[in-house]
Amino acid sequence: MSSLLSDVNQRTQLAGNNRLEILMFYLGGKQRYGINVFKVQEVIHCPPLTKLPNSNSIVRGIVNIRGKTMSVIDLAMAIGNRPLGDEKDCFLVVAEYNKTTQGFLVSGMDRIVNMNWEEIKAPPKGMGSACYLTAITTVDEAFVEIIDIEKVLAVVVGIKNEIASETIGKIDDMKQAGKFILVVDDSVVARKQIHCLLDQIGIAYKTATNGREGLDLLQGWADNEPEIISQSLMMVISDVEMPEMDGYTLTKAIKEDPRLSKVYVTLHTSLSGVFNTAMVKKVGADEFISKYDPDILGAAVVQQVQRFNNN
Repeated sequence: MSSLLSDVNQRTQLAGNNRLEILMFYLGGKQRYGINVFKVQEVIHCPPLTKLPNSNSIVRGIVNIRGKTMSVIDLAMAIGNRPLGDEKDCFLVVAEYNKTTQGFLVSGMDRIVNMNWEEIKAPPKGMGSACYLTAITTVDEAFVEIIDIEKVLAVVVGIKNEIASETIGKIDDMKQAGKFILVVDDSVVARKQIHCLLDQIGIAYKTATNGREGLDLLQGWADNEPEIISQSLMMVISDVEMPEMDGYTLTKAIKEDPRLSKVYVTLHTSLSGVFNTAMVKKVGADEFISKYDPDILGAAVVQQVQRFNNN
């Protein structure tokens, strides 16, 4: 266990080649859950927490770790399970999402596994909108459930969807007939955020739920309707962490295909604090934007739409 706890911070540097490392843990039972190590800063035994009156019941308290004050979310409660027991018997996973450091209370740690994104699958569609899973995989012949942390944070912290009126105004006089943006993201919450933003701006969009699905769409258009690529597709907004094919691999495939190489790709991800800038350059992405600020993303979209329409 001590080697696992001391190792996490070093292993967050993994990037590329459609691979990821998953930190697996327990939430009060035998079922294992996971999140991407790339977002984890450290794992420690949970220190004493300061309770906050009138806070969301999912928030167990706040704590100061190495000069950073953060709220601590009972991850079991956040996904609809029973509350975890005494904090002193639990572990604290310190992670960074959307430029904010957040603590997650878990009951026990398992280990870190190195996997290919092709081994990570979307959860069954029948699980419905209440599902807090973004993906599932199999380790040791047993299912591991990958938690949609963005959805958890949207419920606990809330999300900002409205964009500044001046950003909307910049798009009013643009001719958008027949043009669209391709959004590639596995998170239901993230897709909803981007769709809401694009609706406000007045830009049409098509959606893919992972990199493989996005690449299939792009290659299909290139094969059968190449005018879509050259005349209608204004940009691709892609997450990085996705089942089957991640955003790095998707971007690399786009830029290495002569038919798609001029497509503008924006990587839009919550991997902000440990994001590997060299990796973005390596795969050829045109832009990187941290999730989720609608004004920043909206301004970037408007700028690219203007460039596309002026070409």
